[in-house]
Amino acid sequence: KYFALVTSLSPSKLYLQLLFTQLVANSENKCTACVLRFFFLADRIVQEQCCVTVLEDNMCTTGINLAKEQGACDSLFTNTCETKTTKMCCDCCLLGKTAQDQGLPFDNSLSVGYQCGLVSRACSVDGVPDNQTAPTGQTELIRYQHVCVAFPGKCAHSCVSKDTCACLKGFKLKPDGKSCEDINECLLGASNCRGGERCINTEGSFRCQREVSCGTGYELTDNNNCKDIDECETGIHNCGPEFECQNTQGSFRCIPKVKCGDGYIQDALGNCIDINECVSQAGPCHRGQVCINTVGSYICQRNSVNCGRGYHLNEDGTRCVDIDECKGPEKVCAGHGCINQVGSYRCECESGYIFNSISRLCEDINECRHYPGRLCAHKCENTLGSYKCSCTTGFKLAADGRNCDDLNECESNPCSQECANVYGSYQCYCRRGYQLSDIDGMTCEDIDECALPTGGHICAYRCHNTPGSFHCSCPVSGYTLALNGRSCQDIDECVTGTHTCAENQSCFNVQGGFRCLSFECPNNYRPARLERSDTIRCIKTCQPSDVACVLDPTHSVSHTFISLPTFRDFTKPEEIVFLRTTVPAYGSYHLGSYDVKFDILEGNVDNAFDIIKRVENGMYVGVVRQVRSLIGPLTTVLKLSMRNLTTQGDSGQNIINVHVFVSEFWF
Repeated sequence: KYFALVTSLSPSKLYLQLLFTQLVANSENKCTACVLRFFFLADRIVQEQCCVTVLEDNMCTTGINLAKEQGACDSLFTNTCETKTTKMCCDCCLLGKTAQDQGLPFDNSLSVGYQCGLVSRACSVDGVPDNQTAPTGQTELIRYQHVCVAFPGKCAHSCVSKDTCACLKGFKLKPDGKSCEDINECLLGASNCRGGERCINTEGSFRCQREVSCGTGYELTDNNNCKDIDECETGIHNCGPEFECQNTQGSFRCIPKVKCGDGYIQDALGNCIDINECVSQAGPCHRGQVCINTVGSYICQRNSVNCGRGYHLNEDGTRCVDIDECKGPEKVCAGHGCINQVGSYRCECESGYIFNSISRLCEDINECRHYPGRLCAHKCENTLGSYKCSCTTGFKLAADGRNCDDLNECESNPCSQECANVYGSYQCYCRRGYQLSDIDGMTCEDIDECALPTGGHICAYRCHNTPGSFHCSCPVSGYTLALNGRSCQDIDECVTGTHTCAENQSCFNVQGGFRCLSFECPNNYRPARLERSDTIRCIKTCQPSDVACVLDPTHSVSHTFISLPTFRDFTKPEEIVFLRTTVPAYGSYHLGSYDVKFDILEGNVDNAFDIIKRVENGMYVGVVRQVRSLIGPLTTVLKLSMRNLTTQGDSGQNIINVHVFVSEFWF
């Protein structure tokens, strides 16, 4: 029955019993006071180990306090069972304090045992400055060791009970309830760094680092504060041998060793300089006395009689009498009237002057400044006692001496040709064919119309500049000047009868000349009469027995001529000859039965011509075009072919010879 009662105790009740055992052990300092009654065997073992653990904690605390207070563990050489734990904790604490003194973090990898490592780490951070956190002390580290004896290895740092773990200061428990992670005090704002210091997180703690340097005359201490540098004590001052160094906050001063007496002041080099008390002090002497400076001091002397301005001592030297400045040797009013006054004088200034009571002189009145724009119409110039007026360019002074009248500059003939007077100025003009000079604006220069950008288009052939004008000319022969005086007209020698063609030749007019041509029809061809006189056509006429003539495909041979200019700006094809046919383009027999073909057989110089076929008024027309410019003089004969095509082949052709004469000129 008792066994069932004991074993049915809950873990919390068992924990309360352990705490009671711990209190008894702390108060009695021995485990024999823990009466083992009414416990099952397992419960008795737990109670006994709890008591022993509390005693070991007390002995460990004694060793830690001894290491902190005395800094040595020599008194624990008696290696008895009772002092073994005390000496171990004392030595381990000294190990941690040594690491702290050398500024080194405690190495957790040292194989000194679990409990020794806890004590060393606690002592290595014990006593850190207030603005830095420290891990938990050794008491906190081992506070719950006796509770966790029965559950070793469960918690990373320490445990509170069987099911609860705790972390050291500066750490927090992870979600797994066992592991611990560092708390970033800087990120959470939990640091106590001062202004001007930057928080730097460390493992389980943090440290404060100063951001701004201390400045000249200060140095940074270990506790992150600025301390004044005593330049006098360290000997880094620059005071000379005649001075003593006196330290100040952030700097120092050089005090002269030799002190100056009264009446002297010491300069930066230690020299004593006399003080002028008569200047530096306000009224050092009594009224009626005058101050005289001396070396290191001053004296006061009685003031002698001093008459004011405008007075002087009488012959007896007893009183001051008025001075008549108007009768003196000095001409005080300089040509103006002078009136003496008691102790002074005044000047009766002439017109245009004013009396200055301070300088006591007659000064000129600047009328131009006092009455701006009211005295003169244009410009006002001040003179002594008066003023004078003047006019700007293009005007002359009027009879009243104040106003300005317009000046007619054209009367002096300033322009080389025409002059127009304007108010206050004049304007030069030039006759037609002249232009005003850009240099003086008065001279007229001839305009070279032939040299203007458009000069090449003024005359068809040549431009000749003349003073104030120009004239055009044409080639010596073949042309005459048109009525507009600029263009060149071709002379038709064939019409005027000035040609030299023979009776058996035909005269053909070309641009700039004429050609005498004689065309005869070949054998088996006869001439046909045409309305146009510039075209000759020969039609084939065969004898019935002349088989070769009948089989010749050429039905007719024609001669015509055309005169072309030399194109200066050739931009598009120029249509020059039209070959008209009587073949309908859309007849009932057109589809594959009958057609016309045009070709250039000979004389196409530089491929400057082509021939195309098109339809006009329902009929086929061959158009000869000039597609490239030709530079004359040049003569060529374009031999053109106009063939009639049927489904059986060529049914015949007509030959047209076009005599092309390209002129030397573009007109």
